[in-house]
Amino acid sequence: MYIFETDLMEQHYTMADAIQDIKRTLKAKAEGFIESPERTVLDVKKQNASALYMPCCNLQSEMASVKIISVFPNNPAKGLATSQGIIILTDLKDGQHVATLEASYLTRLRTGALSAIATDRFAKKDANCLAVIGTGAMALEQVMGVSEVRTLEKIFLYNRSIEKAQKFKEILIVKGLQAEITICESADEATRQASIINCATRSNTSVIHKDAIKPNTHINAVGSYLPDMREVDTDLIIKENQIIVDDLVGVKHEAGEFIAAVESGQISWNNIYATLEDVITNSELKKNSSITIFKSVGAAYFDLAVAEGVYKKLHSQSKEITL
Repeated sequence: MYIFETDLMEQHYTMADAIQDIKRTLKAKAEGFIESPERTVLDVKKQNASALYMPCCNLQSEMASVKIISVFPNNPAKGLATSQGIIILTDLKDGQHVATLEASYLTRLRTGALSAIATDRFAKKDANCLAVIGTGAMALEQVMGVSEVRTLEKIFLYNRSIEKAQKFKEILIVKGLQAEITICESADEATRQASIINCATRSNTSVIHKDAIKPNTHINAVGSYLPDMREVDTDLIIKENQIIVDDLVGVKHEAGEFIAAVESGQISWNNIYATLEDVITNSELKKNSSITIFKSVGAAYFDLAVAEGVYKKLHSQSKEITL
C-alpha cells in the first residue's frame, strides 16, 4: 500500500489535475457508475467541531474510497491543524487497499476545483475582482481555483482577525498571485467591490448581504455544512437568482441557509437551477440571471475523484519520484 503525504501531493497534483479528474467523475456519475451513500456527520458540540465519514465507489474505474475527516476550529490554539483526515483507496478488481492519502489538502483542493468549475461557467468572462470572506483553512485553494479560470486583477480580503487576513495576503503573494490585494474592515466592504465572491466560514449568521452585492456577481459559498449554519443572506436565495449546487441530496440536508429559504417558502428545491453534474453534461446551462450562487457541501465522489487521480498520476511516475 502506498502512503501519500501532503507535501508529495502538493508537489505533483495540481488544481488543473483536480478539475479534470472531477469532471471525469461527474460524467461517470451521469452515466450511472457512481455509488455514494449519504455521508455521516458527527456534530461535536463541546468543541464546536465535526467529524465526517464519506464512502463511495466508481464502478467504471473499479475504485472505491472512504474518507474520514475532522474539522476542529479550536485546534490552532493547541498547535494543531483545523482539519485532519485520511482517504483509504481500494481497488475493486481484487479488493486490495492500494493507498492511504492524507485528506486535508485533497479536501481543500477538490472544493477549490468545484468552485472553479462553477465560476468558469457562471461568472462573467471579464470578472476580475474577487472578494474572499473568511481566510481560514479552505480559503487558499478557493482563490487558486478561481484564478485557474479567471485572470484576477484585484482581491479583497475580509476576516474577523485582521492579523489572519494579513498572513493570508502574504501567502497569496508567496504563491505568485499577481493581483492587487486589499484587506477590508468588513465583509460588505469586500463584497461591494467584487464580481466574484468566495465565502468559507462557519458562521451561524449571514456574512454575505443582499444590499452589499453588485449586479452580475457570482458567489461561491462553501463554508456552511450544518443546518444551523448561515453564510449567504436568505434574501439572495430566491427564484430570480440562479442557484447551482455540487450535490443536491447533501445540500437538502446540510446547507443551513438554503434549508431555511425553503422552509420559509422563498424557494422550493425544484427552483435549484443545476447541479455540477448537470453543468458538466449540458453545455447549454449558462448564466442568465444577474446573481448566481454556487453552494457546495461536498460529497464522497469528489474525494474519490482526486484520490484516484493522485494514485494514478503518482503511481505512473513512481520511477521518477520517491513515493
